[in-house]
Amino acid sequence: MSAAVLTGAGAALPAILDQDAAWEGFFARHYEGVRAARRIWDGAGVRTRHAVANPVDEDLSRWGTGARMARYVQEALPLGKQAVAGALDAAGLAPGDVGLFAVATCTGYATPGLDIRLASDLGMPPGLQRLLVGHMGCYAALPGLAAVGDFVTARSRPAVLLCCELTSLHVQPAQRELDQVVAHALFSDAAAAVVVEPGAGRGRRLAGVVARTDPSTADHMTWDVTDLGFRMGLSPRVPEVLSRHVGDVVAELLAGAGLQVGDVAGWAVHPGGPRILDVVRDELGLAEAQMGTSRRVLAEHGNCSSATVLLVLQELADVDGPVVAMAFGPGLTLYAALLLPA
Repeated sequence: MSAAVLTGAGAALPAILDQDAAWEGFFARHYEGVRAARRIWDGAGVRTRHAVANPVDEDLSRWGTGARMARYVQEALPLGKQAVAGALDAAGLAPGDVGLFAVATCTGYATPGLDIRLASDLGMPPGLQRLLVGHMGCYAALPGLAAVGDFVTARSRPAVLLCCELTSLHVQPAQRELDQVVAHALFSDAAAAVVVEPGAGRGRRLAGVVARTDPSTADHMTWDVTDLGFRMGLSPRVPEVLSRHVGDVVAELLAGAGLQVGDVAGWAVHPGGPRILDVVRDELGLAEAQMGTSRRVLAEHGNCSSATVLLVLQELADVDGPVVAMAFGPGLTLYAALLLPA
């Protein structure tokens, strides 16, 4: 069977939202009287991010979920199309070459979904197989990558994975809970796509995927559908839980390829927040410089949920040697993937 190789990547980012401008123009009033709000905002590690709905210009906090879903489709289609087209161009493939199109999202739903609408718009074949990975949250890119990788290996056909997240559509009414301040300070919008081909002689080979879920901490991270959009729940204990599992997950991943932490040339760690990156660095014994790309993506783009780890991987495109991609989300769940030179 042919190896699954990542051969192309693309991304699409909506308008830039300056972190300080967002605070001064909206969130300072939104969290007036919440003493720790500004400190949390400034400590998020974000300078700029992206939003299809800038709260300074339009306040969606009282929009119903139906209106938010309609807006999601309107905004996601052009972003998804741009990301997928860019990935196909980078891989040198035509839309008609694709055998499976997978879409991961937890921020919007419609039927027919993005998978059907974009496949038709891009000119993918009518016999195309499709997969929607929904509501897994920030780590969804890696199980999505595992699924398309299995398809490519088994069917010897190319596949595309698109992660499209529009968290700005889920701004919540003013509340005093600090986890809401954290969520509003971190999350951002983006679409990112990768092409995976069978047995290609260029790019990065998907050499392994490891998952770990700790259901005893399921209440630490939630993403609830409410009448006013989707509401994030975040416990400050999330980094502590990750610290208990990240070492074992990476050890298992690398052992399958006969590698050790020191053999890894690049670390694409989902920047769920500054403390998350601190925990990964410390538990794996990494140098701060090895977290640099993830911190830069957080600073420049914010936490774009499932799309973020793909953005970090794109930044590491020129790294020569093994790359580990890691992401974390509800469950609590850790996913890690090993990518080796093809």
